[in-house]
Amino acid sequence: MEINRNEIFRYLGYGRAEADERTKELAESCLKELEKETSPKSLIRIYSLTLREGYEIDGGCFQTVSRNLWKNLKDCSQIAVFAATLGVGADKLIQKYEKLEISRAVVLQAAATAMLEAFCDRECQDLKEKCQSQGLYLRPRFSPGYGDFPLENQKNLLDALEAGKRIGIKLTDSLLMTPVKSVTAVMGISRKAYRCEVKGCEACEKGDCPYRR
Repeated sequence: MEINRNEIFRYLGYGRAEADERTKELAESCLKELEKETSPKSLIRIYSLTLREGYEIDGGCFQTVSRNLWKNLKDCSQIAVFAATLGVGADKLIQKYEKLEISRAVVLQAAATAMLEAFCDRECQDLKEKCQSQGLYLRPRFSPGYGDFPLENQKNLLDALEAGKRIGIKLTDSLLMTPVKSVTAVMGISRKAYRCEVKGCEACEKGDCPYRR
């Protein structure tokens, strides 16, 4: 799995500036440790999709009202429900260094986030290629919490995938996932080509996000 180091530095707040050598070395060390301690897993399930007036969405396993997601799914007839996690190893590693070496814990947080994104991109690229072989096109990932897509839908997506039983993702009362380095998303499937690549930032309209690509 190829991890873009610039993504780690972006999460660390470097923006377009170059990271110093010490940070680069620390990032490489953190990645090596994460590779030993993590076990990435993902789930995908396809559902029929119905879009109605008033930005109502029926994704089979969830129903919601979201203008942002509705626009993202326009011209789609199916939806891919997706979940991925690095597993509990990343959480334990970060928690360990929060007590021993806070600077390493911060870089581990960024490296684990970049690793999860890289894993999601790889898994979704595989799905994209399968879709294209059938004359279909995959839309960008869109997660609960993006724009006006309510975070409450997180539970429906995880339940539909049986993610707790199958890959260990659970939801707290405050709608946070455990393990922390986990993600859920939906992706539209259409017979109409779409201009956007399958990446999270491109699906989000929050232009003032400090972590935006």
